[in-house]
Amino acid sequence: MTPDSIKSLLERVAQGDIAVDKAVEELRHLPFRDLGFARVDHHRELRGGTPEVVYGEGKTADQVASIVETLIESGQRALVTRLEPEAAEVVMKRMPTVEFIHSEIARTLRTPERPDPVTIGRAAVVSAGTSDQSVAEEAAETLRYLEAEVIRLEDVGVAGIHRLLASKERLDEASVVIVVAGMEGALPSVIGGLVRMPVIAVPTSVGYGASFGGLAALLGMLNSCASGVTVVNIDNGFGAAMAAGLILRSERRP
Repeated sequence: MTPDSIKSLLERVAQGDIAVDKAVEELRHLPFRDLGFARVDHHRELRGGTPEVVYGEGKTADQVASIVETLIESGQRALVTRLEPEAAEVVMKRMPTVEFIHSEIARTLRTPERPDPVTIGRAAVVSAGTSDQSVAEEAAETLRYLEAEVIRLEDVGVAGIHRLLASKERLDEASVVIVVAGMEGALPSVIGGLVRMPVIAVPTSVGYGASFGGLAALLGMLNSCASGVTVVNIDNGFGAAMAAGLILRSERRP
């Protein structure tokens, strides 16, 4: 359930439009529903501002579909990350009346933004190279799910620094920047020295042997000489976007 749906339910009880027993029945699955293989958290949007997000990797397509169905039945939106195309097809076929946005590049499946959403703010998602695109798009799709406006800059790595400098004005439009890079992971340090907003660095597992599956980029970002660069785990575009969303929401608080 969402804050708006609970408020509406209580107003209906107060006005006598719905019996107390019926209201209790509607609240029966708060704060979670036990599906046997998963306990779906319906209380998370009340606590943290966004519904539970489904991590698709390691789950069967039917399990993912059941969790998504439960979220939607409870009046929440849904986002699935790390989802293979075949599993996405199963979910969409099981709920043909529900509108979904599927990104094969990001490996995400989500319900659309709400009608006339109040945008939480503007975030830039910057990727160093084309090989980093999947992780960057995971971040971008998560931000769209959070109802943020996304500025997307692609293929602006340090090997051609002029490409980044040509986009400096667009970076300045954002309130937070997510920087996705593999190899030696230098791009977040460069951007951190150019902008005055928070920078969230995402190392990717892109690179040759000595990159050690993204460990070299991770260590490079952790040792950044640019003040204020925060680093998430390797390939964790989702985590970076969630952190960026919290930053944007905190800006809107009175």
